[in-house]
Amino acid sequence: MEPLNHLASFVQSAEGGSFSAAARRLGLTPAAVSKNVARLEARLGVRLFQRSTRRLTLTEGGERFLAQIGGALATLQEAVAGIDKDDGQPSGTLKVSMGQAFGRAHVLPMMGDFLARYPAIVPDWHFDNLQADLVGEGFDAAIGGGFELSAGLVARELARIHVVAVAAPAYMAQRRMPRHPSELAALDALVRRSSPTGRLRSWTLRHARGAAKEAEVTVELPRPRAIFNDPEAIAQAALMGLGVAMLPMPFVEQGLRDGSLLRLLPEWHHDTGAVWLYYPSKKLLPPKTRAFVDFVLERFREERFAQRMQVG
Repeated sequence: MEPLNHLASFVQSAEGGSFSAAARRLGLTPAAVSKNVARLEARLGVRLFQRSTRRLTLTEGGERFLAQIGGALATLQEAVAGIDKDDGQPSGTLKVSMGQAFGRAHVLPMMGDFLARYPAIVPDWHFDNLQADLVGEGFDAAIGGGFELSAGLVARELARIHVVAVAAPAYMAQRRMPRHPSELAALDALVRRSSPTGRLRSWTLRHARGAAKEAEVTVELPRPRAIFNDPEAIAQAALMGLGVAMLPMPFVEQGLRDGSLLRLLPEWHHDTGAVWLYYPSKKLLPPKTRAFVDFVLERFREERFAQRMQVG
């Protein structure tokens, strides 16, 4: 049998698309991974990769070999590393990426119950609004939206997220409640600047009865009252009574529940897409990752998260 480190270098390079990605996952240098793969190719007498300066591509022989050994290698590695303890409890470091505000508000509160159920798992949770490269950076899972669903990546929808118009009761106390999205233009707008593009995000609202006349309206904002690049900061400014905000439900749900925020135009909202739970490949999923995936899906279902994130 070929040394496990040669086989592991090949499999991780195939999944990550480069020796550098494999090196990050294996804790080796790219040169060491390249050498392991070269030795494996020499031993087999088959070229496994077509190499370029930017990316590795599996040859036909490499694809066949990956299909033959991928699952068996994972099983061997689990046995050697003792991923499952004798008591059958999932264990090991669980590396997960999630958005900063969303993770703090909706995932972090679950940690106590998760650790009580799986005491041998050590969470290594990364709170970052930038999308992670699950395979290349060695993540076990990620929670967010808009990830490119590359080969071998699984996505489970947690909820579709609606965006609504809100303001503090104190701000609206001396103002007339709007009856149509166009009337928002007369109020002080707390606007978000897109970090990737630097542009101000427009306000678009759709009527709950989509077939109605003017079912979708884009609001022309003559002058913002304030501009932020962070939705959590916008939510705080709205709570302070500084103006009207258009925000996703995860940022305003608590305020709407406790009355510190009012929802304006209750028949109008905008669908901003879904928040997903991502993880690599269903086949031979490590027990720690399976435990996390099942736990999150179960908890979000019990808390009716999807229903709470949608309005209208």
